[in-house]
Amino acid sequence: MNDVTRIDYTGTGLSEDEVAATPWLQAQRWVNEAVERSTAQVDVPEPHALSVATVDADGVPNVRTVLMRFFDDRGPGFLTNTLSAKGIELAGNPSIAASLTWPSMYRAIRFRGRAVMLHRDEVTEYFGSRPWGSRISAWASRQSEPATSRAELETAYARCAAQWPDKGRPDDVPVPDFWGGYRINCDEVEFWGGRSNRLHDRLVFTRVADGSLDEATAWTLGRRQP
Repeated sequence: MNDVTRIDYTGTGLSEDEVAATPWLQAQRWVNEAVERSTAQVDVPEPHALSVATVDADGVPNVRTVLMRFFDDRGPGFLTNTLSAKGIELAGNPSIAASLTWPSMYRAIRFRGRAVMLHRDEVTEYFGSRPWGSRISAWASRQSEPATSRAELETAYARCAAQWPDKGRPDDVPVPDFWGGYRINCDEVEFWGGRSNRLHDRLVFTRVADGSLDEATAWTLGRRQP
């Protein structure tokens, strides 16, 4: 294929002198900068888009994009139907990998570790903060199951909307038993910074002891070939 578009990655990269002392501080810095850029420009439309990879019972990988709705020094977290493909796969094998990627900034953060289910209180609190329509869709959609048509989905939505009308309250739609979330207990966090001539920076925090993402003694820093 001779008509490939080639772009030189002119990012600033990331050096050992610049990287924060812990993966949490560095990740927080980059996420905040992506969010700031999303509000000022149009080239980072969804800074919290998180690609999540799991494996099925046959060991075949599966990846999809969700929204990172929790992020603190315990790790990134997301919500989903726990009976979806990702939920079923994580129940069988909690190993997980995820990435935040901002192409226009020539940056990415990769997380690897194990998925841990969010506490029900966290799920309930977040569910109540969602727009009413999003709460209804959580009931209407049997995520990952086959659908005969768009009309089938819209009929299910209308039925659920009639059952739980919008009363302007966070509890006007109950939390489905099958709706929950996961946090990634990280063993590795990589910061990728695109540089010219494909000599990218890859600085990786690897877990060496128990501790949160913000405990420096729990991590060692290394560099990988691009």
